[in-house]
Amino acid sequence: MELNLRYQPLEAVEADAVVLVAFEGQKDARAGLAEWIEAGEITGKMLEMTLLHQAAGLRARRLLVVGGGKPEAFGPPELRKVAGAAVRLLKGRSIRRAALYLDAGLAGAEYARAAAEGALLGDYEPDRYKTTKNNGQAFEQFTVAAAPGTSDLGEAVERGRVIAESQNFARELVNEPANRLTPTLLAERAREMAAAHGLECEVLDQDRMRQLGMGSLLGVAMGSAEPPALIVLRYRPAAASGSSHLGLVGKGVTFDTGGISIKPADGMEKMKYDMAGGAATIGAMRALAQLKPAIPVTAFIPAVENMPGQRAQRPGDIVTSMCGKTIEVINTDAEGRLILADALCYARGQGCTHLVDAATLTGAIVVALGHIYVGAFTNDDAWLGRLLSAARAEGEKIWHMPLEDDYKDYLKSAFADLPNVGGRWGGAVTAAWFLKEFADPAPWVHLDIAGTAWLDDAKPYSAKGPTGVAVRTLVNLAMNWKE
Repeated sequence: MELNLRYQPLEAVEADAVVLVAFEGQKDARAGLAEWIEAGEITGKMLEMTLLHQAAGLRARRLLVVGGGKPEAFGPPELRKVAGAAVRLLKGRSIRRAALYLDAGLAGAEYARAAAEGALLGDYEPDRYKTTKNNGQAFEQFTVAAAPGTSDLGEAVERGRVIAESQNFARELVNEPANRLTPTLLAERAREMAAAHGLECEVLDQDRMRQLGMGSLLGVAMGSAEPPALIVLRYRPAAASGSSHLGLVGKGVTFDTGGISIKPADGMEKMKYDMAGGAATIGAMRALAQLKPAIPVTAFIPAVENMPGQRAQRPGDIVTSMCGKTIEVINTDAEGRLILADALCYARGQGCTHLVDAATLTGAIVVALGHIYVGAFTNDDAWLGRLLSAARAEGEKIWHMPLEDDYKDYLKSAFADLPNVGGRWGGAVTAAWFLKEFADPAPWVHLDIAGTAWLDDAKPYSAKGPTGVAVRTLVNLAMNWKE
């Protein structure tokens, strides 16, 4: 989809449809809307959409009025949804060119960026393997329009394009079926992206991981005919400011059967999305390579396939992690923490001073928070505070979960330093506690995205399927870095 920026009066905007935001309880004289508002046909409720085929004084052929809800609760995250919903409704009506008009109150850079992001995110469809796509309803052009004399919004729109395209890149990776995205193929996609955008890419193979002592990661891969890969993407700024080095670690299980502790068949097809954390970090690195933060950022994606082959690890096996801790594998379906353990240890060894990992780690976080919030765990409240600030700015909902010392009592093994599961209760917390053992002493945040990385049903502003959650937060965190 072509993304444009125009400065012109509302009446002069040329498009198949022009989009306006209307708010609850506000009078609106633009384009003859007052009559529709008085009649109760337009209320301004959030994401209420009214398509008018004739509007007073407009050059555009149609007017789409999208509700913004209460004006005091409206910000860039809400405008992102408005833009996405508008694109999805219009392309469903075979409308291919639209412009979203930013009035004076919405003409800031953050609103312009959100409009660009929302349009591109809303246009995404998980239909790569359909032979007939969108019923011919391809969206061709989206324009962010503002009044003449508005301050320059070009940089903001371009930043929105970069971030949204990178989030969609992550969604494309997540949506790939496991037969078309093995660990090796994921590494190839990462290499191609790195070459296109000027990042360094290194892929550690099975022999190198064995030399480094990554027994925890390698144990998970034993049951698959597909070899594992540890993907490392490096961004180095031209002139780094300070001594910080941000490490992003993403779980990359390209398919998860559960291994010997096999999952139920119902819904197992979605386990292709068990690499959504890895995809988010790759997507974030794609954006950062273009936006160029002032700090070095390195991403680590341990990529494996968890299968119940004849060589698969068994419940009761004991493996030794890279950092020397021994782990009793109680449940082979708790594999994500096993591969992240070695990746976190390796990231610390590579000089990362601050760590964030993203993983579809536990069903327990879905029980706790549903499909609305990401669960966040940390060993450093100040570091988490910085990440939460980045998430709020990007409209991504993240909730601080407990990680108190008392929970460590759930992780006890008579035969190894720790087990990979801690029993039925507090499963998301004990999983995070397990990871903390390998992240300490670096400031670290764990994002459990199991409930938010996939939409089972489409939203007005987003297609069903992968969401690309955490990409925007990770980008914001790096771009607004403070020592």
